[in-house]
Amino acid sequence: MGYPSVERRRVLAAAALGRESGVPGPDPDNGEPLRAVAGEILDISPHLAIIETPGGTEERLVIAPWATAWHGGDVPPADLPPGTMVVMRTRREGRVIEKIWADTTRITGTILSIEGRKDLTVELDCGPHRGHRTIVIPYRATGRLQVRHPQFEPGYLFDAIGVRRDGIGHALLPATSQPAYPARAVPAPPPAYAGLQARISGTATWSDVFDEEEHGAAYPMVERSDAGCPDAETSCVGLPYLAIGSLLQVRNLCANRSANVPIVACGCVAGRFCDRCVECDTSPRGRIAELSPYSYVELGGDLTNGCFNAQIGLG
Repeated sequence: MGYPSVERRRVLAAAALGRESGVPGPDPDNGEPLRAVAGEILDISPHLAIIETPGGTEERLVIAPWATAWHGGDVPPADLPPGTMVVMRTRREGRVIEKIWADTTRITGTILSIEGRKDLTVELDCGPHRGHRTIVIPYRATGRLQVRHPQFEPGYLFDAIGVRRDGIGHALLPATSQPAYPARAVPAPPPAYAGLQARISGTATWSDVFDEEEHGAAYPMVERSDAGCPDAETSCVGLPYLAIGSLLQVRNLCANRSANVPIVACGCVAGRFCDRCVECDTSPRGRIAELSPYSYVELGGDLTNGCFNAQIGLG
């Protein structure tokens, strides 16, 4: 017999704990909702984008006059070529585009090898769920990345944002300041931790390894047996153990938006980063959730900024 679905696991856990089963989705007190829309550009003009969604539906969306786009750099939305894969933040029931990220990818893992003199080829271990990944750092981006990644050698963590070109990730922007310790030497969490705090503060990031259009989070402190992950249960934050299927209430402190997001994966790679987010203030150290692009964008996050200051609690 297989494992129950994420939704079924949440209902069973709530019943066992004598709690109400929470409802996934944004807090209705957030104000005007944000919606993430993804797809392939079929046609685009300064005022209208026609896309095909992952489900094969054609959508026609209005481009707001103030809308911006990123495709390895800031570009006018109308300059994006047909065939480009986009994630968009929209308003007004998802019909008006205000931000477009085109062919955007995030590259997070442990450096295994580095080759090249100008353009660098880097092999990463992205964790037991994500395998190895080979990426390119173009020569023009090496200085910017190495300033934020001074330990540019095997065994150290790497995290960058870039674009996909011909199936290869090209790292262009550092997503974080590299932790000073090797990936296997994560600082221990505070020694005194008793029970579940009402709210835990830290950093929320995103990853593009989730399924298309998926709303969800990867969380570091899931039991190894539950996640089938030998690298789980690692974090420098005093996080409680939660099961796959639990609801996290995630609040973006920078945008003052919150949502109940289901835990759908093990966040063993995110748990190795004991870094800070300085998006709107300086967060406490440690990544407390790694969100799907959909959940991240709908909470007001900017994919090229890479993080927001967050608080989490039980949804």
